[in-house]
Amino acid sequence: MNTQEITPDQYCVFGNPIAHSKSPLIHAAFALQTGEPVIYERRLAPLDGFALAARSFAAEGGKGANVTVPFKLDACALATQLTPRARAAGAVNTLRFDGDVILGDNTDGAGLVADILRNAGVPITGKRVLLLGAGGAARGVVLPLLEQGPQELFIANRTVATAEALVTQFAESLSHPEQLRAGGFEQPDGQFDIVINATSASLAGDLPPVPVTIFGRRTLALDMMYGAQPTVFMDFAAQHGAQVRDGLGMLVEQAAEAFYVWRGVRPQTQDLLAQLRGAL
Repeated sequence: MNTQEITPDQYCVFGNPIAHSKSPLIHAAFALQTGEPVIYERRLAPLDGFALAARSFAAEGGKGANVTVPFKLDACALATQLTPRARAAGAVNTLRFDGDVILGDNTDGAGLVADILRNAGVPITGKRVLLLGAGGAARGVVLPLLEQGPQELFIANRTVATAEALVTQFAESLSHPEQLRAGGFEQPDGQFDIVINATSASLAGDLPPVPVTIFGRRTLALDMMYGAQPTVFMDFAAQHGAQVRDGLGMLVEQAAEAFYVWRGVRPQTQDLLAQLRGAL
């Protein structure tokens, strides 16, 4: 048996600000659980210096990085190869450095889908899904949601043209383009099985002006934001009968997907999710 110490591979998360990031805690837990030799740290990149910071990290021997606000578009531009889901999202949250190749991926949508299917136990296939918002967070989840084969995916946004542009982008690849619709926040009609808030309204304690009729007892209402208390959107949805969920599960699942992109090993997430929930 070789007793030589294996030098751990280096990973990090880039952001600005970055001190609040839970990623180091999550990936340390994944490394411990899987026995993968991984060291993971936070890195603050200058607002105008992401590409240099990422290249420097790779030159130091870094194997990969997560990318958070505000660098997901910069990371997309830096990548020499994009996965189909990163190309669809137009944004990158996971980089893998492999010699001269910089692979850009987006694990947000896969994380959201995994959280809905596995942790919430709610199927997406054949269901009516309402996506609130048409910005970067929404873009990243459209393709993975469509891959689940919902009966309908309605994208609602304050600026309808932005939602319509998303529909145009994805509709051509669908065998049933009528699956995908766009409109304003007030437009969705009838009850939805899944309502996802991908707007940043919760950060301001605000609500997208949606009709209360979208919610029912069988509705899962998920806010991509999370905190110690339920968001305004979660409270609103719960008052109208919905089951509610925040974005913590999505955060853990997108990290597990990134870990898989880097290491080829998929960590278990349930215990860690419960632990993080208890620590909020």
